[in-house]
Formats: sequence, structure tokens, C-alpha cells
Amino acid sequence: MGQTPSYLTSLKKESVVQSVINRLTEGMRRGELKPGDKIPTEPELAESLGVARSSIREAIKILTYLGVLESKRHEGTFVCSGFEESMIDPMVYGIILNQDSFEDLMELREMTEAGLMRLAIKNHDEGEIEELEDRLKDMEAVIASNDEETVRALFEADDKFHDKIAEMGKNPMADKINRVVRTLTYAVRYETVSSMVEKGKGKEFIEAHKALLNTIKKGDVANITDKVRDSYFETELMERRC
Repeated sequence: MGQTPSYLTSLKKESVVQSVINRLTEGMRRGELKPGDKIPTEPELAESLGVARSSIREAIKILTYLGVLESKRHEGTFVCSGFEESMIDPMVYGIILNQDSFEDLMELREMTEAGLMRLAIKNHDEGEIEELEDRLKDMEAVIASNDEETVRALFEADDKFHDKIAEMGKNPMADKINRVVRTLTYAVRYETVSSMVEKGKGKEFIEAHKALLNTIKKGDVANITDKVRDSYFETELMERRC
């Protein structure tokens, strides 16, 4: 047998879904997976990487949404050979294939979201403040429900909260960039929500988002970056990975 491709060696500590994404895109960078190639099946990937099939499935779902992979019924999942207009912008493919550093991606996320906060402060109207308050209430309701779907529901409610902030900025280009960045950080954001729910820290999660809301309401441009960073709960995430 030949040498095992680098993208099929066992994973270590980092976010499992993100790790799977990184391994598959690393295989593409190295030319081990080429446009048109069929990737291994979910069971094969799960066994080779030493992770659950659910993590493989989630990673494939994200890469399919990005337009990096495509699923063909009864045939399997393949590396895309090109892009169609219905897919997300091709620039995402370039970003994900040249993502050398997780820290670089998180810095981009921080810059984007802090910039959107400034735009929202500058351009919002009172009706939009009420809508953002409603989305925060939706998050609080999810936390209060505390059922088996809490993680998924809170993640979706959090997305709607941040999407509203982007809309309030009234800058379509900034909104588009925000959606790209949030797509690329899907795995780490989901892991953060999951960690906060599992540790019973839903209240802290809500308070961090309430601080963002109050910042916009008060028009307080000071320390915006710090408030955005506080909503990432990076310490909690690092503890989860250790």
C-alpha cells in the first residue's frame, strides 16, 4: 500500500468540525484531492480521522454550502470543478484554500463585526432597535426552554441577531463580507454556543449580546472591538479544546 495522504491522518485537539474542514482543504492544496475527485465516504473519513460521522457530515455540509464540494445522488461527494451563479462567491473558495492561520480568520471576524457595529450606530433607525431587541428576546427564550434542541436553536437565533446588526449598517457590501466571514467561522461559532450551553452559561452569553445592543442604542463607539471580542468567549473555547 502507498503512503496515507496527509488529510487522512488522525485529528488532534482543535474544533473537530473545523479540523475536518482544514484536513480536506489541505488535501486540495497539496493536490491529493483534485477538482472532480470523489472524496472518501463518511464512514471511511470517520475511521481515518478518528472522529464521529456527525462531525464529518457537518464539515461536508459546510464545504458543500461554500461550493467547495458537491454531492451527487447515488454517486458520492466530489471536489467541485467549477462554480455556478447560485453558489456563494468564488472568492470564498480562495479564502478557505489559503487559510493559513485560524488566528488570522478570527482577526478578520473581529474587524468585520466591529466595523458593522460602527455602521449600525451611524445608520440605524428606532424601528430596527426594536427588531434587534426582539431577536435578543428570542435568544433569551431559547435559553429558558433548555431542551434538547437548545444548542441548534440558540445558534440560529444568534445568527439572526448578528444578521440584523449587519442590516442596520445599510451597507450591502459590508453585509456580504459579513456573511462570508460568518460562513467561514461557522464551526467555531457553533462550538462556542455548544460550550456555553453545556456549561450552563447561557446567561453570560445573553449578557454579552445585550452589551452589543446597548452599545448601538447609546451610540457608544468607544471600546467596540473589546465588546465584540467579549462575545466570542475565547477563554471558554480554549478550555474546551484542552
